[in-house]
Amino acid sequence: MKLKQNLYNQCQAQLGSRLEVIKNKIADIQNSLQSETKSTAGDKHETGRAMLQLEREKAGQQLAELQKQQELLHKINPKQIHTKVALGSIVKTSSANYFIAVSVGEIKFNNELFFAISAATPIGQLLLSKQVGDSIQFRAQQFTITEII
Repeated sequence: MKLKQNLYNQCQAQLGSRLEVIKNKIADIQNSLQSETKSTAGDKHETGRAMLQLEREKAGQQLAELQKQQELLHKINPKQIHTKVALGSIVKTSSANYFIAVSVGEIKFNNELFFAISAATPIGQLLLSKQVGDSIQFRAQQFTITEII
């Protein structure tokens, strides 16, 4: 269980740091928008404000996506053991190890490498509902599930 809790905590930490970056970016854009208002006038001013508005919208979308990922992560119970691959499963295969949670990339624990992936990813979709011993074909590569935690 220590393994799953550690992977869960690392996913939480990575999402938390990404969230901070986006929040800081939004605050910077807000400050820039306010200083734009105080400074120049004319077409250059309008263009600058429009660009900042677009950046703020984009950052807002990224923030919303990260919040969705955090909500998804909170649905996982790290103490739950799975017999079939589902959200929150650790899946060990003959080629790689996966943590079905949110897409944060590689996580190392006790010299083992795990890929934290979303269930919505192509490989996540293939793994869902599979059991130990099942074989999966992905990108011309065949591998077998050896353990589900």
